[in-house]
Amino acid sequence: MLRLGKREFGTHEPVIMAIVNRTPDSFYDQGATFHDEAALARVGRAVSEGAAIIDIGGVKAGPGEEVTAEEEARRTVGFVAEVRRRHPDVIISVDTWRHEVGEAVCEAGADLLNDAWGGVDPRLAEVAARYGVGLVCTHAGGSQPRTRPHRIAYDDVMADILGVTLGLAERAVELGVPRESVLIDPGHDFGKNTRHSLEATRRLGEMVETGWPVLVSLSNKDFVGETLDKPVKERVLGTLATTAVSAWLGAQVYRVHEVAETRQVLDMVASIAGHRPPAVARRGLA
Repeated sequence: MLRLGKREFGTHEPVIMAIVNRTPDSFYDQGATFHDEAALARVGRAVSEGAAIIDIGGVKAGPGEEVTAEEEARRTVGFVAEVRRRHPDVIISVDTWRHEVGEAVCEAGADLLNDAWGGVDPRLAEVAARYGVGLVCTHAGGSQPRTRPHRIAYDDVMADILGVTLGLAERAVELGVPRESVLIDPGHDFGKNTRHSLEATRRLGEMVETGWPVLVSLSNKDFVGETLDKPVKERVLGTLATTAVSAWLGAQVYRVHEVAETRQVLDMVASIAGHRPPAVARRGLA
């Protein structure tokens, strides 16, 4: 059972996490939701299309202009409070690696801390424990925040992923984070080249077999772009194909830009797997 905020999700219940970037330089939407009005509209649309989690980020993942903890908090804390006011039942996640920001957004009403940089600030897990919120434990290959991998190598990429994420997850529980609120993430693109990310996808079942709920952040990433030789705006089909494979292998939470399209993919896979009945079933019954 996965428990986040006020919600509980069964083992075979796929969950959509919608991305809302509070940055002027996000790689995909180029700052489309930097301002409050556009960002709040995005939240409303994502919820209506089936997102259970809203993931709010105040710093883009890649290299760029420095963003201090104070500026990151300015971009996220008030927005978290407003989303909580408007959508009291939605699960609010904040994509941050800094414990100071984690503390501030938890005070504002966040339910989940999405640590995409692999525990680089170990105090973030302590914040999650203190507030009783969830935590995403991600493999980033030892990379520092906002850096790109350079000639990184693994003897066995999935073994490394498992070693790191399971260690982070167990530490979080030992600190007091509720076990049912901890997720593990292979960290596609983070500390990995394209072949590493493809192998991590192919072997995702090994993460699922650990019993921890698995989150995948696939949406329009570079490994999709390089695999198909497509620019950022032409990676949706590749993303959805990777989503379908990940769903078949048992991933549970999907961090995405395209909510409605992802919902259809996840529903279709769940129905093929026998976990969801068809929405209608008239064919051959007349």
